[in-house]
Amino acid sequence: MNRNRIGALTSTATLLAICAAVHSIADAQQSNVKSDQQPSFTQGEAQTDITKLYQWTGNNPRTANVGTIKSADGAEWTVPAKTHFKSATKAADLYNEANGVEPDGIADVDLEAIPLLDAGGDEIFTVYVFGDNYFEFYVNGKLLAVDAVPMTPFNSSVIRFKANRPFTVGIMGVDWEERLGLGFEKFRGASFHQGDAGLVAVIKNTTGETVAITDANWKAQTFYTAPLKTKKCLVLKGGIRDSSRCSTEDAADGTSYFAAHWPIPENWAAADFDDSDWPNAKTFTNEFVGVDNKPAYTNFTDLFDDSKTDAQFIWSSSLVHDNLVLMRTTIGK
Repeated sequence: MNRNRIGALTSTATLLAICAAVHSIADAQQSNVKSDQQPSFTQGEAQTDITKLYQWTGNNPRTANVGTIKSADGAEWTVPAKTHFKSATKAADLYNEANGVEPDGIADVDLEAIPLLDAGGDEIFTVYVFGDNYFEFYVNGKLLAVDAVPMTPFNSSVIRFKANRPFTVGIMGVDWEERLGLGFEKFRGASFHQGDAGLVAVIKNTTGETVAITDANWKAQTFYTAPLKTKKCLVLKGGIRDSSRCSTEDAADGTSYFAAHWPIPENWAAADFDDSDWPNAKTFTNEFVGVDNKPAYTNFTDLFDDSKTDAQFIWSSSLVHDNLVLMRTTIGK
């Protein structure tokens, strides 16, 4: 064998060894990618790919837009979130001013008229959800339905589905924004107002027994946090992404504020997804969330605020800053 041939084989072998090593490192890094992944930061307002998902023209008219923004590391992020709003089944209305569905209470709701969705099972369950602002509802990784209204008017939803216990519920919650990429909304003349969020849910079986409520036993992890006056206010430690120490004051001009983003795991809603390093959900009182003037909630306090099984508003570390939050629990385990 000539020297050139030997050299070529050696170079090829070396290259293959290097590639194998790189793939080994990449696989190891991928297997270790958990909630301690550092965020990508963006600064300023999203200016590209702005599209309108929904517009409310009644009292307090709002437009729910979505757009994209690039971070300093070259990653592109959809803000406030990538959703299935246009393609997925819309959750039935419990109370929705936009569709003229305004019952005085649960006794006025015809539950049998609600479509029955199949999550792979025989037992029938009904979930009632009030989310500020938008949610997507999964069972065992299957998307069943999404909120009918991304932003306003404030609405509540009801979903009926079939499943077998144990089953895992995943809910994506989005606090919508009007200054895309900044987390601000326009409120009572303020162009840079820091809005808040929160979600409450109750799941019942066909006998009316409550089988699950939102509480501190759920897991909740944030994937988009804004507005951040400074990056330093974020506390990042292991799976903790804590923005509760960040300023909640409105700004005269928030165009230079920052946002933190993390990629969403593809199988985050699956039953076998490992959420052990996710923090538990934080709970918030009705007064803190501010639902006393929202009939989509107050018309159903006997449901959401049952004295024996009182569901709580949950979110991640901050109702104000955390705009995209994934929440999970397993029922009947």
